[in-house]
Amino acid sequence: MDVEPGFVDLGVLPCTLDQGIASRAAIGLLVLATDQTMEHEFARLIRLPGVATYAARLFNDADITPETLRAMRDRIMPATELILPSLHLDVVAFGCTSASMALGEEEVFRQIHRARPGVSCTTPVTAAFAAFKALDARRIGVLTPYAPEVNAVVRRYLDSRGVQVAAFATFDKRDDREAARITVDSITAGVVALARSTRLDAVFLSCTSLRLVESLTAIEAMAGVPVTSSDHALAWHCLRLAGLNDKVEGTGSLFGCDI
Repeated sequence: MDVEPGFVDLGVLPCTLDQGIASRAAIGLLVLATDQTMEHEFARLIRLPGVATYAARLFNDADITPETLRAMRDRIMPATELILPSLHLDVVAFGCTSASMALGEEEVFRQIHRARPGVSCTTPVTAAFAAFKALDARRIGVLTPYAPEVNAVVRRYLDSRGVQVAAFATFDKRDDREAARITVDSITAGVVALARSTRLDAVFLSCTSLRLVESLTAIEAMAGVPVTSSDHALAWHCLRLAGLNDKVEGTGSLFGCDI
């Protein structure tokens, strides 16, 4: 006669440990609370075995002004502390282009290093500068979603760092939640308009909310020059700072470059 078994406790089973999903690189992302795009773009771009991204959200005001951008400074260190406490990170990336310019890259890095001393770190504008150098791009077209007063911050910062902005255009969206909803068709038209307005070596989309990656190959073909964005350049720079020079197919001209 068969007896139906009751509860069975198998106790402690043996297991082995490996290096985890970030065996090659662990990348920390500081993502704005209102950002709808950055993590999506990173997932499309950083698709390498052994490379993982870990995000923490940082509070920001949806209304983009120089004052609200500067207000993020004291939130950077606490947000950084939330990313894999006590575990190794190869890179920490701060995900706001305009705040990086309003605060200055050095101040952003100082706040990150308060939580993660010595870690490699970057911002979208830091990554853009590295991208322009890697692409040997001197005359840059810039497309933003920002209001005039924020565009003024962007222009001054780029000028102060020796970037030759040869063409500039904006969608004039003051709410970050709307910037994320600007259609790829609108972005494509903006990039092409910039590229046709004057001779350019590259076009840069300044804002982590702007979508590029899903149509990057087609946009570059229509523009006739390399095109990058805050998220695109930042993902590339994170990989290169982590010591990874893998070429990722379908990710545009920049991802074929080393630092």
